[in-house]
Amino acid sequence: MTTLVIDTATSRTSVGLFDGAVPLFAGRHDGATEHGEALPRLVSGALNLGRPITQVLVGMGPGPFTGLRVGITFAEVFARSKGIPWAGICSLDGIVSGVTGEYIVATDARRKEIYWAKFDSGKRITEPQVSLPEEVQALGLPVYGEGASKYGFEADIDMIYPHPLFMLASLEWADGVHQPMYLRKPDAIPTSER
Repeated sequence: MTTLVIDTATSRTSVGLFDGAVPLFAGRHDGATEHGEALPRLVSGALNLGRPITQVLVGMGPGPFTGLRVGITFAEVFARSKGIPWAGICSLDGIVSGVTGEYIVATDARRKEIYWAKFDSGKRITEPQVSLPEEVQALGLPVYGEGASKYGFEADIDMIYPHPLFMLASLEWADGVHQPMYLRKPDAIPTSER
């Protein structure tokens, strides 16, 4: 089975192509507002290998509205056009690998907040939430991810963004995600509600 893995839930656009669990292609682009430009280019690099893709896996967040929509829409349209299945997974599940004990994975939610969830030895044990960094720090657990590095937590530089290989591996234990994980209301407010 050849799997195309996509994530746009953070400021990094990540794409991976795998034959089973064997990496065939990995690409990334950093830029919080550049997902729409970077994603087609990265997927094109994966397609240049000439391997037929049999399924698509996409990060469903939590993350900002626009970034998530770019990745999710691309993954769904790509899969439907090829007549292959696609699945969603929590992007936080794909950030850390090989850590034992309890810890937190966090990404930047902007507005001086972080998206986060608690994990135990590689498995998420709480649903994702959005909080102020100091509220998460008060839990007294190690924190990994983009949210950790931005807000001054001690962070492992190798485990900051969702990694396609870790996302693929998390399929073994994680429940599929069927809706984007926004966790808060959008910034835009309809005129009628102002």
